[in-house]
Amino acid sequence: MTKPESQPIGSAADVSVIHDLTRAPRTDPTPLYQSRDEVYALDMLIAAVAGLDLFTWVDQGPRTVADIARHFGTHHRPVDVMTTLFVAQGLLARDGAALHLTELAREHLVASSPWFLGPYFPKLADRPIARDLLRVLRTDQPAHFASREDQSDWHQAMEAEAFAEEFTAAMDCRGVLLGPALARHLDLRHHQRLLDIAGGSGIYACSIAAQFPHLSASVLEKPPVDRIAARAIEARGFTPRVQVISSDMLDQPLPGGHDVHLFSNVLHDWDETVVRRLLQASARALPADGSIVVHEAYLNADKTGPLHIAAYSVLLLHACQGRCYSVAEMASWLSDAGFDTPQHVPGAVGRSALVARKK
Repeated sequence: MTKPESQPIGSAADVSVIHDLTRAPRTDPTPLYQSRDEVYALDMLIAAVAGLDLFTWVDQGPRTVADIARHFGTHHRPVDVMTTLFVAQGLLARDGAALHLTELAREHLVASSPWFLGPYFPKLADRPIARDLLRVLRTDQPAHFASREDQSDWHQAMEAEAFAEEFTAAMDCRGVLLGPALARHLDLRHHQRLLDIAGGSGIYACSIAAQFPHLSASVLEKPPVDRIAARAIEARGFTPRVQVISSDMLDQPLPGGHDVHLFSNVLHDWDETVVRRLLQASARALPADGSIVVHEAYLNADKTGPLHIAAYSVLLLHACQGRCYSVAEMASWLSDAGFDTPQHVPGAVGRSALVARKK
């Protein structure tokens, strides 16, 4: 396929510039990504200090996630995200399931300490994101996207064309870096047809198709994103090698005819129950020698970091029903769904993939 010259595409809902998807940038944008991904982490600390006075209570003795949820009337998933962040920040330490304060937190985040910094933190009234995170802790429901008063949560907002175009464009510009980086580390020489599930603009499917010229792909998306994806794929010059299937992964069986499935930055949007259901659906639809690629921002196995990913999990908590999962959690769920022990494949800016074959 002849690659088109770089040029603008007509709508911000598609992509801004098209170029050779096998190229990597000369500079490393990781600090910029981290700045964006960590943008809600400070608000979680404000919610914990100004909204809960969490550290003063934990100072009374080691606490589990369940203890914290019960005492403050909060829920397991958001407390897990919050405490994982504080472990990664060096404010809490894990001893099995128990969490206890580090010396840093004891000296500066406990109300009885002479060095207590509580009054130095902003008030909740001044921080809409912190207020929303406190509400998420108490309800386990996502907030309005970006705390916009006129916006639904992310999943509902995606049903509106204008928001779907805005959000898909944001994910597409990120995927221009992440997609080729993932493709360079995959070995799909013996696969023929990829299904990119909830693939957004199709940037990952196009990146993999650019890396593996023998491979064809389908992007599975529901309206209105299916139309956005079709325009972006055509603008990049990948039609007909990359096609669009209009379907809802949560309501309909995954289509057959593909020997490799890709979930890229998808499963972190959903809670464990839905993640397990989607992995099981993938195993049912794949042939006997099929493979799955789960591309995510993973926490390490013991959920002590990396800090960048623990902070990104707060952003996900605010917006959707999921969080960042650890490599151990995802490997266990893959095994339960019918896949072999996965291979951990690197990507870019803290993202990586677990690649597994169907048992």
